[in-house]
Amino acid sequence: MPTTSSRDEASLAVRQRVYVDASRAAVWGLGVNVVLVVIKLFGGIATGSAALIADAVNSIGDVASAIAVRGALSVAQIEADDDHPYGHTKAESIAGLCVALLVAFSAGLFALETIKRFGGDLKVPGMLAGIVAAVSAVVKEAIYRYTNRVSKRLDSSALRAAAWDHRSDAWASAAVGVSLLAAPYTGRLAPYVDPLAAVCVCLMLVITGIRIFASTARELMDQQANDELVDRVRVVSSNVDGVRDVEKLRVRKSGLEYFIEIHVEVDSHITVAEGHRIGHAVKDHLLIEMPRVRDVHVHIEPHDG
Repeated sequence: MPTTSSRDEASLAVRQRVYVDASRAAVWGLGVNVVLVVIKLFGGIATGSAALIADAVNSIGDVASAIAVRGALSVAQIEADDDHPYGHTKAESIAGLCVALLVAFSAGLFALETIKRFGGDLKVPGMLAGIVAAVSAVVKEAIYRYTNRVSKRLDSSALRAAAWDHRSDAWASAAVGVSLLAAPYTGRLAPYVDPLAAVCVCLMLVITGIRIFASTARELMDQQANDELVDRVRVVSSNVDGVRDVEKLRVRKSGLEYFIEIHVEVDSHITVAEGHRIGHAVKDHLLIEMPRVRDVHVHIEPHDG
């Protein structure tokens, strides 16, 4: 493998492509949600459906979160400076955390407002509300599948949060659609079907928000990267000439990129200069072979045996 003090062009291109793909997924989510907000909001107002309005409010939150994710991805690409020596990569994780909080808070707030309506005059929404909700469910499931596929490939916490937000919306809209289409056939319970569906939607979203929050929080606490990635780091490092063994290895995920701290063992009789050269070789090989690694800190240890 070639050794260089900087990334090669192919490595930089792969790293840049990661952010391009993530940004494209965020923009698609933004566009779809803007359209759905307009359709569901007007449909809810026209039919008097609290459940459909709840769905529209949730989509407004999705628009805000998509904007936050897209902005965070731009910030995450900014290089390190004096105030941020490790770069700005965690902006992507922070965006995922914000999405989770926004989902849970907005859903809980609307649930409280909907519960208050049970004491008032309840009406059965028109069939149009159910049709709008059903179409929305199909669209949201499609955008979920696309965003989830990208989030898995890039291991993006922000896109993962956005994807599950889309999936919860799809389930919620499906539940609303079925409830509203069935409401006219439920007799005396018909006026209560719509607000009950709205509350169920909100509870589902609160649970989703809490789950996403917990997942993203673990990443912000510098949890060790997955075993597959750690094993690859170990193999790449061990193949460098002069490395006798890998002693300690810490790999933490930061947004879409990774930071590595590695202790490699070298022959104890070599010079400091030679050990320094081997350490740089380990770093250079990792940066070339693993484009999503932002930086590597190498510690040299004597090998006994």
